[in-house]
Amino acid sequence: MNIETLPHVMGEVVYLARMDEKPHTLAYDAPPGVPRTNMRPDARTIKIYDMRPIAGEISLEREGYALINAPTAAIDLYDEDELRRVYYPETERIVAEATGGNRVVIFDHTIRRRTPGIEDRTPGIPRQPVTRIHGDYTELSGPQRVRDLMGDEAEELLKHRFAIVNLWRPIVGPLRDAPLALCDATTLADGDLVGQDLIYRDRTGEIYALFPNDAHRWFYAPAMTRDEALLLKCYDSERDGLARFMPHTSFEDPTAPADKPVRESIELRTLVFFPD
Repeated sequence: MNIETLPHVMGEVVYLARMDEKPHTLAYDAPPGVPRTNMRPDARTIKIYDMRPIAGEISLEREGYALINAPTAAIDLYDEDELRRVYYPETERIVAEATGGNRVVIFDHTIRRRTPGIEDRTPGIPRQPVTRIHGDYTELSGPQRVRDLMGDEAEELLKHRFAIVNLWRPIVGPLRDAPLALCDATTLADGDLVGQDLIYRDRTGEIYALFPNDAHRWFYAPAMTRDEALLLKCYDSERDGLARFMPHTSFEDPTAPADKPVRESIELRTLVFFPD
């Protein structure tokens, strides 16, 4: 299908303005007089295409994401016990089937609920949707995650293919507030992704920011329900032409009603290990 014939909205996404120094952000309150970040935003209003008409043609391995029908038996996705007892095993099965991995390790989950006027990472408040384009892991931080989590197994596991795949789901649907916009990984060019330091009090992590490129194609799934999920390829160690990184961001859908419920979502992060 000709992409230009797909339904679309004009949405604003926030790139990183081109800069020479390495971008960084403090993940805690900066001392007086110290800027929290050296990053400069470059907001662009772009076409964001509806992926639903071509959902069957989209590949986690090629574009770096997939929209799936995935009803959950979990009733309360805010309940930590139910997440681990019901939702985690469900997700392991879904990710293994979608990727062909023979071992799936869930290592993290994040609940997000948009709370207007509240800064992200405010203690006691669910995380806010991320409003800047980012990729969760980089060439450096992807393997480091395996080392951090897998102990004595790590170095042997790193000799083989592994990936980091997220499963993202609305907690309440249909979701119209702050949906995810996903960048087709096939449209990324060398030099578009740039490592960004996330500086914590006790460590420094690295994610990707994204420089603007008019060749990028962006997609979203409007009005996602609780029975649907998005699979996001955040890292892949394979270098044979598969999607390796997939930048994404929340955005404001200009066609959403003014009285839309605030976004509530949950994302699970998984390590996927593959047989030789």
